[in-house]
Amino acid sequence: MDYIGQKGGQSPQKTGVGRSEFDDFVLDKSIFSNIFEKDIQRVYLYKKSERLAKALYLILPAFKDAPALRDRVHRISIELIDASILTPLASRDALSRALLALSSVLSIARAAGLLSPMNAELISREAHLLLKEAAVYEEPKLSFEDAPSLAVLSRSAPTSRQLPRPSAPRRDHSQAPRPARESASETPKASDSAEKSNRREAILSVLRSKGPSFIKDISTVIRDVSEKTIQRELQALVLDGKVSKTGERRWTSYTLTEAV
Repeated sequence: MDYIGQKGGQSPQKTGVGRSEFDDFVLDKSIFSNIFEKDIQRVYLYKKSERLAKALYLILPAFKDAPALRDRVHRISIELIDASILTPLASRDALSRALLALSSVLSIARAAGLLSPMNAELISREAHLLLKEAAVYEEPKLSFEDAPSLAVLSRSAPTSRQLPRPSAPRRDHSQAPRPARESASETPKASDSAEKSNRREAILSVLRSKGPSFIKDISTVIRDVSEKTIQRELQALVLDGKVSKTGERRWTSYTLTEAV
């Protein structure tokens, strides 16, 4: 599998006890793009839900004398995983319902003496933090279209058979060129300049909010624009002195300069 942020497309190596390639499978490019739609915040919510579900399984033995509560905790742990991979709005609603139910179950278990105050407090705090994250989640809204390539323009351009045959122009050297033709030729240039300006301002906005960022970090916020286009705009901003860069190749990060 080709992992995001891994040099040479290699799978991540073990970095600690119990950590393996399986832990980071959600960062496989196809999963990150197709399931989470390149939204790193959704991956974060998924991993938080998974962590909480694991914690719930660890406390299941405490409910051996209360099978109804044990089954409810078991169902909630599964519901958390299922909810975290839904579409954004559906995921937020499903996570909120599961976490509110969990909060009530933990309160009952603590009152009945099934859970120690410390364990109940730890899990309740994790549940409340995840509930808060889910409640304030917003889908990225920035979106710009890439400039069409020459191949696309050539396919959409009319062929010689479709072009009307021009009539022979009159030779009148005393007549000045029509200004309308000049303005018509300048309009696409002005439009391209506006699109570039909007893209660069969006990139600067991302760097202001996130701090030092890789190109892939920026592409998760600015949708429908290729990473090559973002890289090209970043290079222009570096030349303008608005952005500085450190590192090489895929490990290059970009930061706002103090002057911006």
